Amino acid sequence: MSDNELLLAISEMMDKKFESNLKPIENRLTRLELTLENNILPRLQNIEACYTDTYDRYKNYSDKMDDAFNDIELLKKVVTEHSEKLEKLA
Repeated sequence: MSDNELLLAISEMMDKKFESNLKPIENRLTRLELTLENNILPRLQNIEACYTDTYDRYKNYSDKMDDAFNDIELLKKVVTEHSEKLEKLA
């Protein structure tokens, strides 16, 4: 056998060994891709949709919250004044 034939034989043996070691990695990668595609991505999309809806609700009511705080502050003042008046009458 010549040196070239030996090198070619060694190369083929290494290729077979590499392919046999690579196959389990390819299988795991395929399973991982399928898990991501069929399980994790739909769940993430659902979580994103929930957070987006909640954000939109909060954003839409943020102006009303300022008004509500102002109303509460006014109610506190009125209740305090009325309580003072009632205490004077009692």
